[in-house]
Amino acid sequence: MSDGPELAAASALENAYPRSAETLKRYVDILASRGISWGLMGPREGERLWQRHVGNSLALDDAVPQGSDVADVGSGAGLPGLPLAIVRPDLRVTLIEPLLRRANFLQEAVDELGLGDRVTVVRARAEDVRERYDVVVCRAVAPLEKLLKWTLPLFGDGGQLLALKGESAEEEIRAAGKALAVSGARAEVLELRVAAGVEGTRAIRVTTR
Repeated sequence: MSDGPELAAASALENAYPRSAETLKRYVDILASRGISWGLMGPREGERLWQRHVGNSLALDDAVPQGSDVADVGSGAGLPGLPLAIVRPDLRVTLIEPLLRRANFLQEAVDELGLGDRVTVVRARAEDVRERYDVVVCRAVAPLEKLLKWTLPLFGDGGQLLALKGESAEEEIRAAGKALAVSGARAEVLELRVAAGVEGTRAIRVTTR
């Protein structure tokens, strides 16, 4: 890890979460090895895991209420669900992933990180899951209009969707205007940053009336 921003992000996150620093590092090591060799992360991503992936995921920390049941839809390599589970022992997290290779990777990571008491891996498409959650999170899965179809049944009244989106947030909200109106949901853009030294990001929060 020679890149300056990457070193700064790792240090900032370790300082922000001292009790979870060792487990975060172990997770980053898993991403840098099996995550890349299994094809879940691109080969160039190994040099920006703290900044671009873990830091980006942990930007959601303050937006997730205490004691929530959280579903990470299209979890892939466990982002954002696993970083949130690592630093937030108050959360119960379900990683929803339809692809076998990714689901197997997630289960191995959960077991190795000692999170099995409160993190569950479900191999399924989001639209086939019948459980309800307080918060649904996702990252780089689909445009908001599609996400609403898949996730509204998962959180419903009183819950929320937190979708990491970056610069496309406003455009996606406009494109999903009809779907939002029909479902009685509202969307807003959140500006998020987990710590100084880590790039900020943006998310769309969807709640139902």
